[in-house]
Amino acid sequence: MSVSSDITPRPLWPTDSEDGDIFHFEKLFANRGFTQIAGVDEVGRGPLAGPVVAAAVILPPSAGRRIFPDSKQISTIKRLELFDALRALDLPAGIGVVSPAQIDRWNIHQASLLAMGLAVAGLCRSGAAVDCILVDGKFSLPILIAQQPLIGGDRRSATIGAASIIAKITRDAVMSSLHHQFPAYGFAEHKGYPTAFHRAALAVHGPSPVHRKTFKGVCVDV
Repeated sequence: MSVSSDITPRPLWPTDSEDGDIFHFEKLFANRGFTQIAGVDEVGRGPLAGPVVAAAVILPPSAGRRIFPDSKQISTIKRLELFDALRALDLPAGIGVVSPAQIDRWNIHQASLLAMGLAVAGLCRSGAAVDCILVDGKFSLPILIAQQPLIGGDRRSATIGAASIIAKITRDAVMSSLHHQFPAYGFAEHKGYPTAFHRAALAVHGPSPVHRKTFKGVCVDV
């Protein structure tokens, strides 16, 4: 995938130059003249069921020094507290959702990039004039906006960290909704990840319509 950008698609600054500043990359790109710097992250690469969900967000100056860490590294209670804090900031944000059927068709890597691209598109449709994107991971998105992939970006950038929280809360809500449709699998508890209970339910009931049938552990011919 080619991306039109004046930024080399790899991290430009090593971790040890960041000095623990979670706005390090936001400041660097602001100093280069970018004014609407979005962060984008996805969740749901590893589950056996459910969609992959991404969020894109711009943190306003009013976010100050508030820390929005990687959503996978904090408790559910803390994650919900930070999600409420983000909602209170009335952030411009976008969500991208790619279904299990699409994941099976394209593979999880391509589905994750698509979800992040959809999230950025949603952010732009909200009226945000995005001119730079900080992307979690090592791959650029197939969109014509300057961008910087950051390995471990959800721990290194406040904006990507905020996106990770929005994406995680959104996907958890989707999986809780799917639990009501397919209660035998326990989606509300494990959110589609391959727990012992989930694997046992698959062995008894087989896959549901929202399982990823190309994933090892689901074991269904497609």
